[in-house]
Amino acid sequence: MKNWKETALAETASPVLAEADVVVCGGGPSGVAAAVMSARNGLKTILIEKNGFCGGGAVAGLSGTICGLFLTQDDIENKNAKQIVFGFAEEFRARLLAKGGATAPQIYGNTHVVTFDPLIWREAADDLLEESGVQCLYHTYMTEVVRDGDDITAIRVESKAGSTFLKAKAFIDTSGDAALVTKAGCEYSFGDNGAIQNPTMIFRLSDVVESDFYDYFGKNTICPPDMIEQLKTAFESREYDTPRNKVWVFPTPQKGVFLMNCTRLAGQDNRLLNVVDPADFTYAEVYGRRQAREYHRFFKDKIKGFEESQLIDMPPEVGIRQTRTISGESTLTNEQVANCDKPEDGVVRSSWPIEMHAGEKSKLHWLMEDYYEVPYGTLVPKELDNVIVAGRCLSAEHEALASARVTAQCFELGHAAAVATKQKIEKAINYRDVDTKELRKAMRAAGSAL
Repeated sequence: MKNWKETALAETASPVLAEADVVVCGGGPSGVAAAVMSARNGLKTILIEKNGFCGGGAVAGLSGTICGLFLTQDDIENKNAKQIVFGFAEEFRARLLAKGGATAPQIYGNTHVVTFDPLIWREAADDLLEESGVQCLYHTYMTEVVRDGDDITAIRVESKAGSTFLKAKAFIDTSGDAALVTKAGCEYSFGDNGAIQNPTMIFRLSDVVESDFYDYFGKNTICPPDMIEQLKTAFESREYDTPRNKVWVFPTPQKGVFLMNCTRLAGQDNRLLNVVDPADFTYAEVYGRRQAREYHRFFKDKIKGFEESQLIDMPPEVGIRQTRTISGESTLTNEQVANCDKPEDGVVRSSWPIEMHAGEKSKLHWLMEDYYEVPYGTLVPKELDNVIVAGRCLSAEHEALASARVTAQCFELGHAAAVATKQKIEKAINYRDVDTKELRKAMRAAGSAL
C-alpha cells in the first residue's frame, strides 16, 4: 500500500485550490446526478471532469441512448413502453425532450430505449449543474489522494493551472473506473477473473432514408436476421472487416441521422481489451475508427436507404462498458439479477437484460415482465469511511454488472449517493452506517420509484 504519510507531506508543496462538503470525481450520468442532488441538498459541491463537458460514456463514448428506463415485456411490438425508473433520470430525460434532444421510446429487443442528441445532453447537464450551484472544474483530473486512516482528506488534481489540491468532508467516485478508490489502495477486481466486456466505437450516419430503414428493420432497433447473415458472409469472405454480425441501429432526434452500435473491438490475438491499460485503450481507439469505416462501407453497399449516407461523428473516446469493480459492503450477484431480487436497501430498479459483449458475439438474457433493485451497500467501499461510488464501478458480479451499468441506473445510483452524502455529513456518520430506509424515503420524495 502507498505511504500515506509521505503523500500527506507532499500536500504542503501544492496550493489548496478549494474546499467543499463533497467532491464528485467524474461527470458522467452518475456524476451529474450526484453533484446536482448534493448541491440541492444544501452541500457545497465541486465536480471535476477530465473533458470540457459532462456525459462520460453517454456523450464522450457516444452511447447515445438512455437505456434502463423501461420494463422488459413480452409481445413488445403490441405494448406501450412501461416506465419503471424515474427520479433524476426522468428529470434529465424531460430536459432533453424540452430541448428537442430526445426521441420517444423505441423498441430494443424486448424493451424500450430513448436516443438523444449528445450536444443537447451536454447543454442540459451544464444548465442543471449551474442552476443547482455546483462548482464545475472541467479539464481537470485526479492524480493522487491524501488518505488519513480510512478517510480521504484531499485529492491532488491536475489542470492547466498545474498541480493543486481539493479538500472535502466526503468524496463521490463517479469516474467509472473506481479511480479514487483505486488510488486509495483499496481492493478491486476486473470482471470475471480478469475478463471484462469489450469496448465499442459507436458512430453516427446522416442522410439515411428513414422510410427505407423502417421497411427493412421494422420497429425493432436490433437488426433483422437477413442482415445478420449478410454481415456474417461479408466478414467470412473478407470483403469487409465486420466481425460483429448482430448490430443495433437507432433513429435519433435529427431527421435522417442514425446511431450505429456495430463494432466489436478485440486485441490482435482476439483477446479481450482492458482499456485501463493505455496500450489497449490506444489500440481500441485506432482500430475502432477503422472498423467504424468498414461498417459504414457495408451499409452503403448493401443496405437500402444507406446508399448516400455520410459518416458524420465518432466519439472523442471509445465506449467503455467495464473496467474496475470495487469490493463493496455488499455485492450485486448474478443470481440476484436473474431472480429479480428486491432487497430492503434497494436504490434503483432495473429490468435491463444481462447484456454481455465478450467473445465472438453479443449475448442477451432478458428479465421478462419484472425487475430487480440494486442494493445500497454495492456503492460503499469496504475500506473507506467517507467515500461512496456510483456508476459502473459498483460492487457487482460480472453478469450482474452487464445489466446494472446502463444510463438510467447510473443516474439513480448517483442520486442515491448524493442522498447518502447529505445524511453522512449531517449525522457525522460513515457511509456504511447510512439509514437506508430514510435514504429510500428521501429518494421517493424526489420522484424515484422505490
